Formats: sequence, structure tokens, C-alpha cells
Amino acid sequence: MRVLRWFLLPLVLIGVWWAASAGGTNFYLPTPGAVLRAVGPTWTPATLRADVLPSVARLLAGFTVAGLVGVAAGVAIGLSPALRAYTEPVLEFLRAIPPPVLVPVVMLFAGIDNTMKVTVIVFGCVWPVLLNTIEGVRAVDPVLGEVCRAYRISGWTRLRTLVLRGASPQIMTGLRQALAIAIILMVISEMFAASSGLGFTIVQFQRGYAIPEMWTGIVLLGLLGVALAGLFGLGERVVLRWYFGLRRSGRGAP
Repeated sequence: MRVLRWFLLPLVLIGVWWAASAGGTNFYLPTPGAVLRAVGPTWTPATLRADVLPSVARLLAGFTVAGLVGVAAGVAIGLSPALRAYTEPVLEFLRAIPPPVLVPVVMLFAGIDNTMKVTVIVFGCVWPVLLNTIEGVRAVDPVLGEVCRAYRISGWTRLRTLVLRGASPQIMTGLRQALAIAIILMVISEMFAASSGLGFTIVQFQRGYAIPEMWTGIVLLGLLGVALAGLFGLGERVVLRWYFGLRRSGRGAP
């Protein structure tokens, strides 16, 4: 039954796509069958290694750096009201800048290699992690803070067992949001200046009017997003095992 729920909406959407494109004259909307027939010739093992793997590597590199920077800075700012007061105007200013706008600027300083693409991903992904971490740290139960103080729990032990553990649900929320942004920025950065990657390949197909092949790239990009979200969900279940158990016990579940 659960498997049926997973596949019901995708099957309905494919059916709508098929009905909208069958017998149509729109060159830019091929049928799902035409797209499916183009998958094999388009995405061979060599093509996957040349285009998909570099994209995934850039995405994971940018996402990892953004996660580390966002959590570290968020914890520091969340624990210090003075630091939060000094940094808030700058953070709000930088957060309001759309990351794609920075692509030409980053290209001037970092060139058009992987450094530029990873930098754009980092800049766009760091904000949800940073802001969610700040709010998560600020929301840590003050009573638990007093308990730590009474038992003289301080330093790394207090940071690990109280601050990071208490803020971890919101940190994971920020990371989940950052993952979706990372996929978008990976494609955008590769569309500007690249010689490989999913974004580059999709644009090349579009410029060459290889429309079914272009759609295969879009579908592959969506499947990549689903796979990464699924893997993230598994990791989230492990990291927040205590949190989900607490919620189940609060609802009276066994």
C-alpha cells in the first residue's frame, strides 16, 4: 500500500503528460515514450561519468562546505546575543542577494572551473543552514542549560550534548532546504560556463534542438533530486532517532 502511494502521483502526472502530448504538434513537448527511447543513446556509462559525476561532486562539495560553515557560524551567533546584534544587518544584506546574480562576479575572481561552481553553491546553501541553526540554538531549553551549569558540564561536552543535540531538528531542516537549493544552483552555475555537467548538457541539447534528449536530462535531474532527498531522509532518521522517538512517545505510540 505504501509503495502504491509513492508511485500513484508520478503515474498520474505521466498520464497527464502523455495525454497532453499524444497527437500534438508541439515540437517542444515530446511524448514520454519518445523521451524514454532517447534515454539509452543519450545517457551511456561514459556520458554518466563525464556529466553526472562531476555535477554530483560539485553539489556535494558545496553542500558540505555550506553545512559546516552554516552550523559553526550559527552556533557561535546563536550562543552570543552581542555577536548576533553585530552580524544581523550584514547577514540580512547578504541573504537578500540572489546567488545566480553572483555568478559573473565569482567568475572574475575564481575563473570558470569547479571553484566558481562550488562557491556559488556554498553562498546559496549556507543561509538556510545558518539561520535555522541560530534559531535552533536560541530555542534550546534554558532549564537544561541550568542543569548543565549545576553539574558543571561545560566546553565541548555541553556543546555536543545540549546545544547541538537540542538544535539538531532545526539544523536538519536547514540542511534539507539547502540540499534543494544546491541542486538548483548546481544547474545554474553549469549553464553559465562549463564543459561538463548536467546543466551544461541540458543547455547544449536545447541549443541543438535535441528536445527529447533535453527532456531526458531534466528527468534525470529530477531523479537525482529524489535519490539525494531519500538518502538525506535516511541520514536524518539516524541523526534524529531520539527526536522521532520522543514525538512517538508524546503521541502515545508504542
